[in-house]
Amino acid sequence: MSPRILATGLALAVCLATAAPARADGPPGPIHATGVLSDGLAQWVADIPADWNGTLILYSHGYNPTPNNPARNAPDPQTAAALLARGYALVGSSYERSGWTMDTAANDQLETLTVFSQRFGVPDRTLALGTSMGGLITGQLAERRHTGIDGALATCGLMQGGVDLLNYQLDGAHAIAQLLVPDGNRVQLAGFDGSLAAVNASVQTMLAALAGAQTTPQGRARTALAAALYHLPRWAPGAPQPAPDDYLAQEQAQYQQFITALNFTYPARVDIENTVGGNPSWNIGVDYRALLPRADERRQVIALYRQAGLDLTADLDRLSRTAGIAPDRQALRRATAISELTGDLRVPMLSIHTTHDVLAPVQVEEDYAESVRHSGENALLRQAFVHRLGHCAFTPAELVASVQALEQRVRAGHWTPAVRPDRLDAAAERLNLGGAEFLEAYRPAEWLGDRGGALPGPH
Repeated sequence: MSPRILATGLALAVCLATAAPARADGPPGPIHATGVLSDGLAQWVADIPADWNGTLILYSHGYNPTPNNPARNAPDPQTAAALLARGYALVGSSYERSGWTMDTAANDQLETLTVFSQRFGVPDRTLALGTSMGGLITGQLAERRHTGIDGALATCGLMQGGVDLLNYQLDGAHAIAQLLVPDGNRVQLAGFDGSLAAVNASVQTMLAALAGAQTTPQGRARTALAAALYHLPRWAPGAPQPAPDDYLAQEQAQYQQFITALNFTYPARVDIENTVGGNPSWNIGVDYRALLPRADERRQVIALYRQAGLDLTADLDRLSRTAGIAPDRQALRRATAISELTGDLRVPMLSIHTTHDVLAPVQVEEDYAESVRHSGENALLRQAFVHRLGHCAFTPAELVASVQALEQRVRAGHWTPAVRPDRLDAAAERLNLGGAEFLEAYRPAEWLGDRGGALPGPH
């Protein structure tokens, strides 16, 4: 046995030997515990209140590109405190490494659950809760059988999966390169072979082109088209939400959102490509003229093109004609295997999303709901939407109310009125933890990143 494995085993043995009594005997007081999983890499952290109500929340954290990789068991300290105060126990892991860990994270989380049960006793109920990439991990856990998980709450989740994630971003970047950059074919958009320098060069080229485009009506119209394909919010941080027909203010907001989106999502592409061994995305064969009529922003784009005197059809045809990026087939198979959801739910799922999310567009919820319907498990899914700008910008009140509504579903064996948007909003407001903005009768627009299962060329 290697010294590293031996040391890890001894550390875990000591940790278990000094454990508090199992829940059957009742924790003697609030417990905070940490440890290392069997791979010697992933860490776990657990918190149990003195008055544990028997419900455990297994938290899956979001994408973390930094080397610092701590274990986390709640979205934020305020939500953690609010859940502990209401009797919930919390547990979660770091995953074995930072970055795009869709190949290992779900297994790390399930091992974390096993360690918790061995140390503290089997919970009465286990709810999986996830944020952003962690929402996708939560979706994976909800599709597995015999996990011990009773219900799932995905928040701002990347429910479209890793392949569609890169495909929709490729569509928007392709529009920038072809319509705003002179000789746009020279802008590398995929297949970076691990080179952050190359991806950063592409990002800076695109951002410079977008900045220059703001000086002309033609540039602003084409920016709006690229933003529609990138599913960017038409609302900028620190500014009031533009009126529905203030198309120019919406475009100015989209330009600001592009700065955030490109600087974050395109470097993350390198991480995803490294994980799956190549580029799993493509736009070859995409008909961009067919995409725009399905976009929520189509009226804005049409109006700005008309004001600029541009031929929208000609630009869309140009995008289709110049779309030549094909996937690496092995990377595509790998990305599909580790990061795509089927919608075949095994436990009830509540998925909540803000309406204006720059990194996880709310339109992904439309795509996920369709997958669940196709799988025949529509009765297990409920979705709710919060009117707010920001990625995962939920208040602790909204998160706690959603956890409680999901717990009611698990206890009752069927969805109760607590999951209705008006009830969620009222319950959250009563908590006095930051207010709530759940919307009634809201439906997200159609997701544009789905290739419909069609792959270019021979399979």
